[in-house]
Amino acid sequence: MTSTLPRSVENPNQAKTSELMASIPTGLLIGEGFVSGSDEPFAVHDPANGEVLTLVANANETDLEKALTAAAFAQPIWAKTAPRVRAEVLRKAYELMIQQADEISLVMSLENGKTITDAKAETLYAAEFFRWFSEEAVRIDGSFRTAPSGQNKILTFRQPVGIAFLITPWNFPAAMFTRKVGPAIAAGAAAILKPAQETPLTALLIGRLLLEAGLPAGICGILPTNKSSVLTSAALSDNRIRKLSFTGSTQIGKLLLHQAADRVLNCSMELGGNAPFIVLDDADLDLAVEGAMLAKMRNGGQACTAANRFFVQDAVHDSFVQKLSEKMRALRPGHGSDQATTLAPLINRKAVKTISEMVKAAIASGAKQSAGGEVNDGPGSFFPATVLGDVPATSQVVIDEIFGPVAAVVRVKDEFEALKWANQSEYGLAGYIYTKDVARGLRVSQQLEVGMIGLNRGLVSDPAAPFGGVKQSGLGREGGYEGIDEYLEVKYVATSDF
Repeated sequence: MTSTLPRSVENPNQAKTSELMASIPTGLLIGEGFVSGSDEPFAVHDPANGEVLTLVANANETDLEKALTAAAFAQPIWAKTAPRVRAEVLRKAYELMIQQADEISLVMSLENGKTITDAKAETLYAAEFFRWFSEEAVRIDGSFRTAPSGQNKILTFRQPVGIAFLITPWNFPAAMFTRKVGPAIAAGAAAILKPAQETPLTALLIGRLLLEAGLPAGICGILPTNKSSVLTSAALSDNRIRKLSFTGSTQIGKLLLHQAADRVLNCSMELGGNAPFIVLDDADLDLAVEGAMLAKMRNGGQACTAANRFFVQDAVHDSFVQKLSEKMRALRPGHGSDQATTLAPLINRKAVKTISEMVKAAIASGAKQSAGGEVNDGPGSFFPATVLGDVPATSQVVIDEIFGPVAAVVRVKDEFEALKWANQSEYGLAGYIYTKDVARGLRVSQQLEVGMIGLNRGLVSDPAAPFGGVKQSGLGREGGYEGIDEYLEVKYVATSDF
């Protein structure tokens, strides 16, 4: 097939971009404002053309020490602040995010590459975490009960964990910020956030918004850096850090858990995924294809919840591949900030190379390419929307997380074979099941080894739902009622009867 992908795409909103870049914060958020970093600033690039958007302050251990000092001073005061006051700050932050949604969305689209439609949806989704946890802040409870012996009372209450070190990824720079910082603030904990090197601007913009909402100085520090491992190691070895929350690859997560073990540090891990998408022979194929496009192509496939492995029953395999390919071929590549773009670039050229090699290996092993094309050289990080049918279940493109716009479809004879292959993965974050028989769908759901399932739905994320996985996809849950628990410690007091 001949590729129609561009090598590079000009920014259609260059004048607006230049004005925007001049107005957003690019310093480190330490204490009450933005300051210069101790190391040389680093560049943030536009993935569509490789151009430099702006330079951002670069944090090192000296800056971490300043942020920790500010957090250590502010956190005990914030912990004693009335829950209603903490809630009102988050509620105000939610309102400001809604008011500034267009600005946040454009910044996110520019530094991440995602379509402006995806960026706007993420901004609104991210804002909801501030609203949700503003409501949860006033519902932190405890208990008072009589011991079974009747001789004493058992009193429990929950206190903030302390200073949390938060590491967010580049693929959802707004939602991962609010999903971590929101519950920390609600619980009365301070947070120091290290955003991804590729996408620090969104985090800095939301940080400014939190200050506008009335968050006290020191409660939320933001430290962009191009030396992530050095800064993170320094943070994890500091006794003032009492919590680590990380979203990223399983490989990095394992390394962080090893480091955290030295201090038995409280950890939350939202790690890699390789979501199975099961289509049974009684499914509504049109509905399944619509769900597949949502589950696969959200953020161009660069999502831990993205459907990667499609296990489709033999009777409907060919029809599903045909229908999905038609949808994928209709996507329009372009600059993320262009309203007409429906297929944005990947985050960088390294991602393009990795995915290209996986697709070539799958085709060499017998997979049939139904949609896709050749990959151009940069500087734009574009990859064609690709559908592979009859993919061997043992192919690398099935076993490994793709993180791009590639749908690998495996032909299976029944739901039991689909479950066999789906559950062999080391990952267990999300999964999707399509069938008209709800009882059948629930039966498969119970046997699918993942933390979240979309049953006849292509989207599982919801601020009110617990987000997280099993096996090597992570530890703990974010969002939902459970999300704030990650930033609270339970204290038990034994009292005499009275």
